[in-house]
Amino acid sequence: MYVGSHISIRHGYSGAARTALSLEANAFQYFPKNPRSLTVKQVDTQDAAACAELSRSNGLVSISHSPYPSNLAIAEPGLAEAVAASLRNDLDITNACGSIGVVVHFGKSKQKDPLQGYKDIIGSLNRILEGWEGESLILLENQAGEGTGMGMTLRELTQIRSLTERPDKIGFCLDTCHAFAAGIWTGDNWEAMAEEGHETGYWEHLRAVHLNDSVYPSGSRRDRHANIGQGQIGVENLVRLITSPEMKGIPLILETGSGPDGTHREEIALVKELASRAGKL
Repeated sequence: MYVGSHISIRHGYSGAARTALSLEANAFQYFPKNPRSLTVKQVDTQDAAACAELSRSNGLVSISHSPYPSNLAIAEPGLAEAVAASLRNDLDITNACGSIGVVVHFGKSKQKDPLQGYKDIIGSLNRILEGWEGESLILLENQAGEGTGMGMTLRELTQIRSLTERPDKIGFCLDTCHAFAAGIWTGDNWEAMAEEGHETGYWEHLRAVHLNDSVYPSGSRRDRHANIGQGQIGVENLVRLITSPEMKGIPLILETGSGPDGTHREEIALVKELASRAGKL
């Protein structure tokens, strides 16, 4: 089982890997650059290579998360090109760091025709992945349903993936809070959700999980993370998810509030303990 948290790159990518190890994590997530900007960043190849080597030698896995302004459904030519260039840059950095992939929110469209919004997302993915031969993937993240209500279901994500020109370069990141807020997971319907994932082929391409409890109830369409066991999902339901066969070998990344020491050390240990109690570690 791989468990970790989001970690700052203030000390570089290799510094983030070292921080993860100091927390007794064997997984971590990072922003490849300024999380509030689409500005392209020059890849620090030496630091990225050090991150990749630290990870390989210590059994550490990682993912990156694209900046917040990244929106695959953007249609305006200038902005759409900026988003594509930024995400391609994220892929370059992620690949250099030896990471599984870069997490990208499904997208929110301003189009009056919902179908056009989906077409715009497919077009964006095609532009970003054209000619891409790196190992790192685009990891589409399910959404909570705020705004346009796009990207809430496993079927939507698998369908979009299948319609792109490079589905082999696209995987998924499941956010537990988003799934709960969207209402596709009510906490006690894991078996039904797991079955849908098998029917659609979603689990075959799952590469990471954002492990978050939820402040708001299932179906609220409100995205607000809570610490494990301190929200509406609850410990029992989260343990049922993380110990299911579908989660075997999938990195679990906490995006919750930090603990008293300013890190996720205690919560990482808690997740491992909960899984151990369930007889899965």
